[in-house]
Amino acid sequence: MKNLSWRLILIASVIVIAVVYVIPTFQPGLWPHKKINLGLDLQGGMHLVLEVDADKAVENTIERVGQEMRQALRKERIRTLGIERIDGIRLAVEVSQAENTDRFDKLLNEQFADLRIVDRKKKGNTLTIILDHPEKEAERIRLLAVDQALETIRNRIDQFGVSEPDIRIQGKQRILIQLPGIKDTQRAKDLIGKTAQLEFKLLDEDHDIDSALKGNVPASSEILYEIKEDPDTHRTQKTPYLVKKRTVLTGDYLTDARVQIDSQYNDPYVSITFDRKGARLFEQITEANVKKRLAIVLDDNVYSAPVIQEKIAGGEARITGNFTTEEARDLAIILRAGALPAPVKILEERTVGPSLGTDSIRMGLLSMCVGGLLVILFMVMYYKGSGLVADFALILNILFIAGGLAGFGATLTLPGIAGIILTIGMAVDANVLIFERIREEMNLGKTPRAAVDAGYTRATLTILDANVTTLIAALVLFQFGTGPVKGFAVTLSLGVVASLFTALVLTRAIFDYFLIKRKVKTISI
Repeated sequence: MKNLSWRLILIASVIVIAVVYVIPTFQPGLWPHKKINLGLDLQGGMHLVLEVDADKAVENTIERVGQEMRQALRKERIRTLGIERIDGIRLAVEVSQAENTDRFDKLLNEQFADLRIVDRKKKGNTLTIILDHPEKEAERIRLLAVDQALETIRNRIDQFGVSEPDIRIQGKQRILIQLPGIKDTQRAKDLIGKTAQLEFKLLDEDHDIDSALKGNVPASSEILYEIKEDPDTHRTQKTPYLVKKRTVLTGDYLTDARVQIDSQYNDPYVSITFDRKGARLFEQITEANVKKRLAIVLDDNVYSAPVIQEKIAGGEARITGNFTTEEARDLAIILRAGALPAPVKILEERTVGPSLGTDSIRMGLLSMCVGGLLVILFMVMYYKGSGLVADFALILNILFIAGGLAGFGATLTLPGIAGIILTIGMAVDANVLIFERIREEMNLGKTPRAAVDAGYTRATLTILDANVTTLIAALVLFQFGTGPVKGFAVTLSLGVVASLFTALVLTRAIFDYFLIKRKVKTISI
């Protein structure tokens, strides 16, 4: 009797917990718990396949190495005729005079030992050295770029506020993204795909912008545009700037980016904060360039080019650009999440409408109800009163699965509904094994209580074997399967655990309650 009481308390506790987690799905706001998350196929949303331009990451790396080499050469006072990037991923360095050549070789061995010497050509007193990354290092940079792009995109989406996104690498250079419930698809694409490379560059005020627009662009400068759209007429205005190619500060030193409102004009802007090193560099740059213009460049677009009035200490700056509040918020998100290491291209895009998701839910629930009703009728007709016990356990089994989905924050998908339907059949399968054993024992002349004890004892090992192997298969599917397969594996795993509990604990407690507590002499089976 004591053992029975503890089992009844355990069963009641599990039922109450499941109900607590399930209620918010039907009555949102009643409890402080999340409701069951619906997958892309049930609530609609967005499906994207992106390709990371990993070769561009190699080009960016070699460009950065070139800048570091220029700084090192200036520091060591080694004269060169120039450093130029060729074929995208190689550096051509021209060194004059023999003493400079020896000192350059020493610098190369000490500070740039990971670079491969592709070719050395000597012409008179000039030595041209072609450098690049070895294939193994280049491949490592490509793989790192894809991994970094995945994390950056995940951070952006998390801050965007999408519930239960599915983001993972597909193949070598592709990223699969599923965003359930997303409605503003264009905004999501802009947020995900923007490289967000923030740079601070000085304007070239020594040369004429009009001359540059006619084709006379200085070698050390480039033309970039500030693009503004009139909110009323939607007309775009492009303002050209002659900007020095050399980046004086990048967004790598950012620690925070937040939307603020200008107190004078009531316009939103993005306030950015640098780390200690970035703050020091920003202070040095502004101190050395008072009364000069500093362009704030994001993805080769000029957002603003203010005049530096004085030295700016404290490591804070602002980005203005005639933003809407939503645009400023999105810009702050991508700056906080960091820049993508390489551009991404959308290869595949699918949008699932909410009406299609509603139809999927209706048909899935209909098939589950029809299947469940047929199983319930069969159990009652074939096992009579004991069949009612199995049917009660089956209903609680579905409740436990729903509670598990909500409690663990799992996502219910259309294949997941298929997993629940499969679990309905598997749940009563365990009861069928037990009931047949009980029938056999009763045919041998045993009392109902002895028959129940023997039936559960002999059937338990068989039920455990069958369900544990199914659970292992479901866990393997979850670990290595894709999105739809994972949805099926989640509900199947929860269903197996729930059916084991209802078949071996719940139904046994019901039989023991009637046979021990109520002193029932016969079993309807």
